[in-house]
Amino acid sequence: MGPAGVVPAQLAQLPWRIIFLVIAIGVFGLLVLYSAASGNIRPWALNQGTRFFIFLAMAIVLSRIPESFWAMGAFPLYIAVLLMLIFVELLGAVAGGSQRWLDLGFIRLQPSELMKPVIVLACARFYELLPAAEIRRFGAIWPAAVLIGLPAGLVMLQPDLGTALMITAGGITVMFLAGIPLRLFIGGALALAVSIPIIVNYVLHDYQRKRVLTFLYPESDPLGTGYHISQSKIAIGSGGWFGKGFLQGTQSHLDYLPEGHTDFALATMMEEWGFMGGLFLIVAFGMLIKWGIGVSVRSNSRFSRLTAAALSATIFYYCAINMAMVMGLAPVVGVPLPLISFGGTATMTFMICLGILMSIDRQNRKVARW
Repeated sequence: MGPAGVVPAQLAQLPWRIIFLVIAIGVFGLLVLYSAASGNIRPWALNQGTRFFIFLAMAIVLSRIPESFWAMGAFPLYIAVLLMLIFVELLGAVAGGSQRWLDLGFIRLQPSELMKPVIVLACARFYELLPAAEIRRFGAIWPAAVLIGLPAGLVMLQPDLGTALMITAGGITVMFLAGIPLRLFIGGALALAVSIPIIVNYVLHDYQRKRVLTFLYPESDPLGTGYHISQSKIAIGSGGWFGKGFLQGTQSHLDYLPEGHTDFALATMMEEWGFMGGLFLIVAFGMLIKWGIGVSVRSNSRFSRLTAAALSATIFYYCAINMAMVMGLAPVVGVPLPLISFGGTATMTFMICLGILMSIDRQNRKVARW
C-alpha cells in the first residue's frame, strides 16, 4: 500500500504530476475540438475523449511492464510493425489518395505511427548490444541505417513524407546519442543539402513538391496550394495576445481554415485562446519533454538512456514540426499535434511513448531504492 496504507503501492508509484499534466493537455485539446465543431461534442470531441482516456489507461498498464521486456522485445516488435507496413502496401485501405491504413474491422490502424516508438527501441537495442570499441567503425552505422531506411522507404511509398521524416529523425537521434562521430552527421547533412534538388524533382510526389514550393513562395498560389498556410496565419494573427474567446473563432467556424480539427488544430486554438494559449501548450509540452530527459539522465543502462532520450525527442519533433508547419515556418507535411489534433493513432503513439518512459522511470526509482 501507498501513503497511510490507503493508496495501492502500484498507483502511488506512478508519476502523477506528469499524468495530471498530460490530462490537462488532453482536456484542453477536447475544448479545441468541441469549439471546432461549433460547440458540439460530435463528431470529434466525444471520440477523441474516449480514445484519450482508453489510451491513457493503456499507458499506465505499459508503465508496469519491466524495462527488460522492452529491450528483449525491441527487434520482434520492429519485425512485426515492418510486416504490417508491407501488408499496408499489399492490402491497405486507401483514403484521401494515400494507402496508409490496415482495416481491422473494429479499428483502422496506421502501422507507420507505431514505427515511431518502435524504431527508437530497435536502434537503442542495437547500440546496447554493440561493443563500445565498435562505435566509431562502419559496422556501427550501416545496420542502424538499414533499420531506419526500410520502414522510412515503405512509408514514403504510401506516400507519407511527414511520418517518414519522423521515423528517420527518431532513429538518427539514437545514433547521435549513441556516440556516432559528429563528422558523419555533418557530412550527411551536406550530402542531403546537395541532393535536395534531385529529391524535390524526382523523388517527391507532385503534391509534396507543391508543398515545398509553397513553403518557399507562399504567395505564389494563395487560393490553391498556399491556401492552408494563408488561412492558418490569418487565424493565428487574428487571435492576438488573448484570443477572440472560446467558441468565438471565425476562421474555423466559417470553414475558411481547412483541417481545423486535425493538422491545423493549433491555429483553431490560437484564434480563440491567442498567444497565451499557445504559450500554455509550449510550456506544458516543454515540462513533459524535460521530465523525459530527466528519466534518461537517471537511467542506469545504455538501452534505457538511449530509449528515454529518443522518445522525449520524438515528442519534441511532433510538437516542433506541427507548430512550425502551422505558422508557415516549415512545409505542410501532415504531422499532428499530440493530444490536440483529432486522431486516434497519433494519440496512441504518444501514449505508447509515455508508457515506455514511465516504465523506465519506475525501474530507475526501484534501482534508487536499492
